Amino acid sequence: MYFAWSGIDSNWTAADSGINNAVDILVMVLYLLLVLGIGLWAMLSSSRGTVEDFFLAGRNLSWWLTGASLFASNIGTSHFMGLAGSGATSGIAVGAFEWNAPFLLCVLGWIFSPIYIKAGVVTTPEYLRKRFGGCRIQLLLAILYLLLYMFHKISMEICTGALFMRLVLGLDVYVITIALLTITGIYTVTGGFAAVVYTDTLHAGVMILGSVLLMGFAFKEVGGYQELLHKYLNAKPSITQEGNWTAKPECYLPRLDSFHIYRDPVTGDFPWPGVVFGMPILSLYYWCTDQIFVQRCLAGKNMSHVKGSCALCGYLKLLPMFSIVMPGMISRILYTDKVACVTPSECEKYCGDGTTCSPIAYSVLIVGLLPKGARGLMLSTLWASLMSSLTSVFNSASALFTLDIYTQIRPTATEKELMVTGRFFVIILLALTTIWVHVVQMGHSEQLFDYMQAVMSYLVPPTAAIFLLAIFCKRVTEQGAFWGLIGGLLIGFIRMVSEFVHGPHTCSAKNKCPPIICGVHYLYFTIFLFVVSLFIILGISLFTDPIPDKHLHRLCWSLRNSEEERVDLDAEIPGRRHAARAQPDFFMGPQRCLWDALDVFCGLEPKPGSRLAPEKATTEKVKKHGAPSEETERSDTREGTKRHDTSESPFWRKAVNVSGFLLILITVLCHIIFH
Repeated sequence: MYFAWSGIDSNWTAADSGINNAVDILVMVLYLLLVLGIGLWAMLSSSRGTVEDFFLAGRNLSWWLTGASLFASNIGTSHFMGLAGSGATSGIAVGAFEWNAPFLLCVLGWIFSPIYIKAGVVTTPEYLRKRFGGCRIQLLLAILYLLLYMFHKISMEICTGALFMRLVLGLDVYVITIALLTITGIYTVTGGFAAVVYTDTLHAGVMILGSVLLMGFAFKEVGGYQELLHKYLNAKPSITQEGNWTAKPECYLPRLDSFHIYRDPVTGDFPWPGVVFGMPILSLYYWCTDQIFVQRCLAGKNMSHVKGSCALCGYLKLLPMFSIVMPGMISRILYTDKVACVTPSECEKYCGDGTTCSPIAYSVLIVGLLPKGARGLMLSTLWASLMSSLTSVFNSASALFTLDIYTQIRPTATEKELMVTGRFFVIILLALTTIWVHVVQMGHSEQLFDYMQAVMSYLVPPTAAIFLLAIFCKRVTEQGAFWGLIGGLLIGFIRMVSEFVHGPHTCSAKNKCPPIICGVHYLYFTIFLFVVSLFIILGISLFTDPIPDKHLHRLCWSLRNSEEERVDLDAEIPGRRHAARAQPDFFMGPQRCLWDALDVFCGLEPKPGSRLAPEKATTEKVKKHGAPSEETERSDTREGTKRHDTSESPFWRKAVNVSGFLLILITVLCHIIFH
């Protein structure tokens, strides 16, 4: 959300970059084989035959696995290239996005996750269905998430990842894309969430090792942090004019506030009111409501593991400022004419784009500073970031489609049908991703990524507002939440389309978008849209009947510890699903050996001694004790309403609380030092 990509000239090949030796290639090949091996091992060693097994790994993951997966899912190739490129252009302010994350990760672990877990949901749209009743909010939000994943997350990762690989390896984009998607697809389709998390843990370790290694080489080359402070402000390109055209000083001179996070509220590229009030709104959506990250918390063994995973990820999020942003600034110092070029002819020569080459800041460090072998490790780091982001998106998107959309189309779908649907949807996403590479290459890349930047800022604040009020304000009703979401999305969509139609704003040429629409900084607009959405939701809710407390036990903060039975607003929906799942599966019957092998490969074969399904447990209970009452059936036996244990042992509760408190203190200290 903080950079614009410039196209890479296909004439810049591996020979130009120097990545053409057997050592680097061997390291990369071995890494890919290791990823595939771990993915297949996780596939064979985990249960994958139920919804919770496939999408939540049976809710039995340790804190270090989910914490590493949270970090790996967040750090993609767009992070490496975007953070370093923004660091080269404007300094450390972009690192505020990274340092904002620890605060919201604590909110996720200590506030949002307990509510989600007590609700017994698998997806975040499913929580809103339980909280408000009805299916229209659930369906609308699931579709919005899928669109954001496809046109923002996947697009960014594929474009930056594939073009970076072409830059340093000189290979065809399609060859790289198909190779990576084939490897990730094998263990994502067959192994489910467990395989994704285990490979994410490997990816996280490689990303940390590779980025810290490059950071060490970069700081050694520039002469240390004090030399960075001195040299960065003097890193301006030698060529600033071309013919009769002369670049404006602000287009090529480093900002005087480059080493400050909080900048002028009017002239700053990251104004401090936007950093203080706007960024937390975006982070609230990103960390606390996005299915990708919430899904990892839902898969934790217990609340101590959930909180520990959020704390671990928060500590890791302190690193990118030093391991990615500052190396990007060092890249500008060491390769000023390349990274900070300002004239069209110079930029065309170095990166194939006529406006800026800052996105290549990280790549030129890799090929310019690292020795053989280390470059292969660093390229494996970029591959790791790409694969972890894509597999996380694929699995979460599959959960959203299967549980929030497909179940609306077929409410009587059996368990096995849902498993096949989830895997088939991943295959569809793999195919669409490959096609999308061609679409991305055909478009104007800088405009495309300005559009993607707008997507997050202009479409997600209404979603953040709904989840915040759903948890903290029990007076909010379904009508208020739905129309607040619709109104906020329409307002954000108007601004997004306006900026996209009028073209990107560059230093040398401003777009023609009216100032009243595009003149407001996107962080300020985020605050405006969030507040408007809040007022719409609350205003309409006050004119509609409140939801009785009997439907809200353990679904909102004020009733989070209630011991009373909850009568779900959506009771009739899971009732139909359980009735269907009690019937014989439509896949049963004579099967050939090929289908039997496929069942084993996908983890769909029947396993002896498995625990009773909810509907079978209910049947056994009826045989022993008679028919349950209607209220008890609604509360205890239907899908998603069973209570999940959120208790913690006193020792581990204190341990994770202290860890979270120290994380907040360290993050605040970092903000004070670099204010």
